[in-house]
Amino acid sequence: MGTPARAAARPHPAGGLPGRIAGRVRDLLGKTSRVGLALYALGLGAGLGLVSADWATRGRYPFGGVTVGPWTAWPRAGASNADPYARAVNARRGEIPLAVGEGLLLSATTDDSGRGLEAGCSYSIAGHTPPARGWTLTVTGRGAPEPGRPALRSGFTSTEILRERDGHFVISLAPAARPGNWLPSPAASGALRLGLRLYDTPVAAGTGSLDRDSLPAITRLGCGA
Repeated sequence: MGTPARAAARPHPAGGLPGRIAGRVRDLLGKTSRVGLALYALGLGAGLGLVSADWATRGRYPFGGVTVGPWTAWPRAGASNADPYARAVNARRGEIPLAVGEGLLLSATTDDSGRGLEAGCSYSIAGHTPPARGWTLTVTGRGAPEPGRPALRSGFTSTEILRERDGHFVISLAPAARPGNWLPSPAASGALRLGLRLYDTPVAAGTGSLDRDSLPAITRLGCGA
């Protein structure tokens, strides 16, 4: 009899052990990439949320303002149904806003020409205010107070202001002392914000009566020494 033919060698099933290892590695990499992508998306969303919240609650209220010249009124800042952003701004500043029946807050960060208020510049704040039982005008700077800087006046009230014969007033906002109603700059440099609070005023019920002539004009006089 002839020599029986050799049995053909059986191939490794599915590529054998190397193929199975390569498949598992691909599966692991696929799962890892999906988890990494999900973590990246979560991290990006959290970062964008924090940045947008910081921007929305820094400085002025983001919504609900009524602008008249350089002044912006915030009639709903102290309302019981104020929006969440207004509440967050109040909490960040540590301020208690005026309720609707108590008065009205107006703020300004620019002069009449639209230029930002700067601590190194001098300004004239002159004119009248809308009818009110009383009012205060304050100035604040951004950031923490400068260490070693002496505490100076930060505002005026309607009862202590010096007025002209016709009833209008002139306040000098400047780094160096000025005659009359001098309001010192709270810092050597940086942006400033003016706050005009009207107490027990009829305009709190409707800001439509506000006009440019009823609010003080803010005029830049110069900058530097």
